[in-house]
Amino acid sequence: MHQLTYDGIKAATDRIAGHVRPVAVAPVDPGTICTAQGGHLGARSEESCEVWFALEFMQHTGSFKARGAQNFIQAHREAGTLPDAGVTIASGGNAGLACAWAARQQGVRATVFLPTVAPAVKVARLRDLGADVRVVGAEYAEALEACAEFAASSGALAAHAYDHPLIAAGAGTLLEEIHARIPGLDTVVVSVGGGGLFAGVATAAQHHGIRTVAVEPENCRALNAAIEAGRPVDVPVDSVAIDALGARRATALALHAARRDDVRSVLVPDGEIVRARRALWDDRRVAVEHAAATALAALTAPDPANGPTAPSRGYRPHGGERIAVVLCGANTDPSDLVCPAEN
Repeated sequence: MHQLTYDGIKAATDRIAGHVRPVAVAPVDPGTICTAQGGHLGARSEESCEVWFALEFMQHTGSFKARGAQNFIQAHREAGTLPDAGVTIASGGNAGLACAWAARQQGVRATVFLPTVAPAVKVARLRDLGADVRVVGAEYAEALEACAEFAASSGALAAHAYDHPLIAAGAGTLLEEIHARIPGLDTVVVSVGGGGLFAGVATAAQHHGIRTVAVEPENCRALNAAIEAGRPVDVPVDSVAIDALGARRATALALHAARRDDVRSVLVPDGEIVRARRALWDDRRVAVEHAAATALAALTAPDPANGPTAPSRGYRPHGGERIAVVLCGANTDPSDLVCPAEN
């Protein structure tokens, strides 16, 4: 398999231009994110940082995955390697939606394998996109195995939710756009599941001299565990964000990107993910997935460290630091964000 490079990201940028929605960015109210120098959470300080949201949940199919899917299918179309049997993919939902959308644009069939934890809203949208939906197993890994068997027997082209250079390069185009919209950007904060978005973003960020903060739920820590072990390893998965961040193993591409000096790996508890998601709704009426709120939780968790040798529990920026937080997807049921009194 080819390696992920910045040149690959630039090629993907050109390939998908006009086929995906350019990311919008929005500033966070000054002083509402605590810095390493200043006070309690939410305190206004002279040392406040500058934080922006990258609103990638407004992308086609509701997540960044549209970028990688479009790049993958277009590249195979250009190479003449799209089979009559179409494409197939295993997904927690978002990658399947993106694959089905891109396949329909290119006039090919899509067969999508989902675990039973996939939200009903994603299953329904997949069927609306014309995908052949097959629900197999309780976890993503089981759906992936079924997908591989189907590809072998049918001749369909096997895409991947995150473990492919074309997929990761497509995701990396997001950072190219953020960099163009936020001059002087210091840091990008991104949620991590299997690592496709992270690998693409971190590779592009390194080229521009930007730090990447990789954020995972405490109990879905595939990348963090890989960094600790020095190789990709299997981890148990159990989180409120499991449908999108529930990969048992991070990719070699992600681990390679994470070994750079300008990358920080942090973990956040589920309670903080839920709190960050609720805050986005209360403050901005933005309804995102728990996976998207995971990135924000790194900045809002009240206890960013738990001893000098423990994994980082959040990220505290320095005064004046310019940060982009990627809100990566919104394929969620927002009903749990509305209190009964608001109905």
